[in-house]
Amino acid sequence: MKIAVSTQGNSLDSPLDPRFGRASGFVIVDSDTQEHTYVPNEQNMNLPQGAGIQAAQCVANAGAKAVITGHVGPKAYVALDRGKIAVYLRDGGTAREALEAFKAGSLAQAGGPDKDGHW
Repeated sequence: MKIAVSTQGNSLDSPLDPRFGRASGFVIVDSDTQEHTYVPNEQNMNLPQGAGIQAAQCVANAGAKAVITGHVGPKAYVALDRGKIAVYLRDGGTAREALEAFKAGSLAQAGGPDKDGHW
């Protein structure tokens, strides 16, 4: 399964980006092979609206079935949910630490957005 982690850089040791739609990018990790790639999100960072929806499309195009991020807004959550992409929230740490928490089962799946739009 591919997991997308919102990050402030392009490696597993990059800090988790607390934003989903306006994250710097996503480290996409294949949980079976541990191979990872980086997908930049620069095109969505400064959009006046729709950044979350566009970021959801970005991770869907990368084949992600789960997202780990700090926060997710309502439109992004709906887009991810419609794409059958599970959302997990985590505060701080690195992409690597977020993935370890996911694998250990210590991240609960989000049941909805945790932020209003445009934050």
